[in-house]
Amino acid sequence: MTTLRFVLPLTIAASAIVTAQPFDLSRYELVDLSHGFGASTVYWPTSKAKFALTQDANGPTEGGWFYAANSLSTPEHGGTHLDAPKHFSASGHTTEQIPLNRLIAPAVVIDVTAATAKDRDYRLTPEVVLAFEKTHGTIAPGTVVLLKTGWSRHWPNAKAYLGDDTPGDASKLSFPSFGADAAKLLVEERGVAALGIDTASIDYGRSTDFQVHRIAAARNVPGFENLTNLDRLPPRGALVIALPMKIEGGSGGPLRAVALVPK
Repeated sequence: MTTLRFVLPLTIAASAIVTAQPFDLSRYELVDLSHGFGASTVYWPTSKAKFALTQDANGPTEGGWFYAANSLSTPEHGGTHLDAPKHFSASGHTTEQIPLNRLIAPAVVIDVTAATAKDRDYRLTPEVVLAFEKTHGTIAPGTVVLLKTGWSRHWPNAKAYLGDDTPGDASKLSFPSFGADAAKLLVEERGVAALGIDTASIDYGRSTDFQVHRIAAARNVPGFENLTNLDRLPPRGALVIALPMKIEGGSGGPLRAVALVPK
């Protein structure tokens, strides 16, 4: 059994002292929500670069021990990554400024796979959000809302995933995502911590004005894009930990996201 012990604040009273309590990871299923970065990683078609890993050392040293080290480079926005509010707001939080309670938070998962199977340009509506809440309860402030479209099944086939793989051209993309009115409900009325999705963007592929990004950024709500394994999460009850590379001044960055699902 794996047991982690976190130090909790001490409450001192005349009669008792409350000490640290163990956090038992064996009570949770750990789900990886991130695609690996490599040669097949999907990037936005207009990206001028892709992921590159350069070998600096890989072998025995003069001292007789093995040593390996690499250099890497990647655009901020590609693969499983975070969109910082700065991405679409001049005054928005940069990557390192995002509060941790927007990156580590309880999650709800809205399943729209049936709708996206019929319409690859599907956009989430307020009516679907309200129907979800009728069944599962009102989405509380500080919740990460994950939209499950089933799109990660196409990864890493860029043409199937994005709808078009013409280099340098993002005008023909086609994939589902959040709609602007649903984003307003979630961001402005529910006060969610973050929006996440298993497609390439929190705006649908054919968007030309990126309203969802702008709505979220205006309230300093980050986005988690190109997630995977959302089918392994329940509608409620999971805890998401989505920690990006802490890039000072960044508009986003590579993201290792995981979920803790109670067994």
